[in-house]
Amino acid sequence: MWKDFFYFSKSERRAILFLLTLLFTFVCIWVLFPVKEEEPLEQDQEGIEEIKKFLAGVHEIEKKKSLQYSSYDKPKKREVILAAFDPNVADSIEFLQRGLPPFIAHTILQYRRAGGKFRTADDFSRIYGLSPEKFKILKPYIQISKAFQQKQDTLHIIKRREKDTLAVYKYPEGTLVDLSEADTTELKKIPGIGSGIARMIVAYRKRLGGFYDTAQLNEVDYVDEGMLKWFKLGNAPIHQINVNKAGLDKLRSHPYMNFYQAKVIIEYRRKKGKLKNLSQLSLYEEFTEKDLERLSHYLAFD
Repeated sequence: MWKDFFYFSKSERRAILFLLTLLFTFVCIWVLFPVKEEEPLEQDQEGIEEIKKFLAGVHEIEKKKSLQYSSYDKPKKREVILAAFDPNVADSIEFLQRGLPPFIAHTILQYRRAGGKFRTADDFSRIYGLSPEKFKILKPYIQISKAFQQKQDTLHIIKRREKDTLAVYKYPEGTLVDLSEADTTELKKIPGIGSGIARMIVAYRKRLGGFYDTAQLNEVDYVDEGMLKWFKLGNAPIHQINVNKAGLDKLRSHPYMNFYQAKVIIEYRRKKGKLKNLSQLSLYEEFTEKDLERLSHYLAFD
């Protein structure tokens, strides 16, 4: 039968030879390089145990580090020592020992560097961030030394005593004061009127040009109806404004005239000439009947 081999075609013979050669090669490899047996499972188990021990050690180290860092994060509770202290000379440690937070201690030191002083224990309560409850606890322990205590102004005391020894004279009930001519000294003798109100009355009288009615006092701040019984009107003349000559600023400066009313007068003079009486202004909506009645005492048409 081997002779039949020669009856195959040339390409078929080559394929058969290739397969035989490949088979022979596999057999040689199997003989020369036998497959090694797998290592026992015990060795693999030992390796796994070693890995577990290593990972456990890593976890233990990480746990210790986290505990260490967390202990750093937690501030240590400071012991509070309540004892006498002077906020003008105490240092930051003393303030911390009294239970004050660091930012308040810093604020106090900054205040002192800027020249601030605590004259009384109550001055300490005005420190920014200090709660009323905390101040109430510390107040009994605050001791201001004599060098920082409030020094009384001797000159001020003398002046105050001199003022107290001088009896402030007030007019008796039924006295009448001339509202047109009274100065601040005389006005202060009226019960209920002090220096401030007296100055305002005189200043308003000057702006008006004089009072034509005691009821005009109601237009002054802090003057009440009960004060009117102390006044009368004398014969002092009222200073009037010439509406045909006064400028815009002069007209609008009067308490009874605003800018728009003054402008109407100026425009009327420019377009129609001089004003002869107030009835010529009654046609303008800027002037009410009350406005014209009040202005009639202060406007002249010469």
